[in-house]
Amino acid sequence: MVLPAVITLETLTPEMVAQTIDHALLKPEMTPEEVIAGCRLCAEYQTASVCVKPCDVKLAAQTLQDTPVAVGTVIGFPHGNTPTKVKVFEALTAIEDGAVELDMVLNIGLLKSGQLSKVQEEISAVTAAAKTKLPLCCVKVIFECSLLTDEEKISACQLCERAGADYVKTSTGFGSGGATLDDLKLMRAHTSDSMHVKASGGIRTLDHLIECLQAGADRIGASATAAIIDEMCARKS
Repeated sequence: MVLPAVITLETLTPEMVAQTIDHALLKPEMTPEEVIAGCRLCAEYQTASVCVKPCDVKLAAQTLQDTPVAVGTVIGFPHGNTPTKVKVFEALTAIEDGAVELDMVLNIGLLKSGQLSKVQEEISAVTAAAKTKLPLCCVKVIFECSLLTDEEKISACQLCERAGADYVKTSTGFGSGGATLDDLKLMRAHTSDSMHVKASGGIRTLDHLIECLQAGADRIGASATAAIIDEMCARKS
């Protein structure tokens, strides 16, 4: 889905807004029944995707099998500390279970220690494994920006691009901070046009979503999906 060249309330439609949203169903206490309800909400609103816990991928794929909503999940979530081979296994298992989008957390400690080649090697390993198994798999790399300096965020952008990932993403939504406009602008400024930016963490209103799109994001991780799209419909009526 291509966004307008100039992004405003007036140039967007409810359908466009829905197609920017990855609806998050990641709370640890979420039950299978709640996952099914969340997937049905995605089908009703025609979101870009649903992002579920790895244990819920099969259930989400079954629930959404006759819809255009993509199924996504998280890898190395939420801290990014699992070994590379475990992240690769998680990615391949998720694809086998029906996921077509993977949001992986990079190794934050390695990045902060300056071990950039190891960080890139891990992103490359997960990306290559996923795209070998499913060529159209979309790989997004989560930074947890609230824990990083601007220099580290820029390095992470460069590493992700070299590693062949599709998206850079601000945060897990479970860290100490969420998506900020400054971070989105920085990430957009230090990636090529072929790389995409996802905003995630604390985006609960239509106005905030639009600000994130204006700052350079083209995907939004959110759990307040119904409220955001309903507000868009109301303001466009």
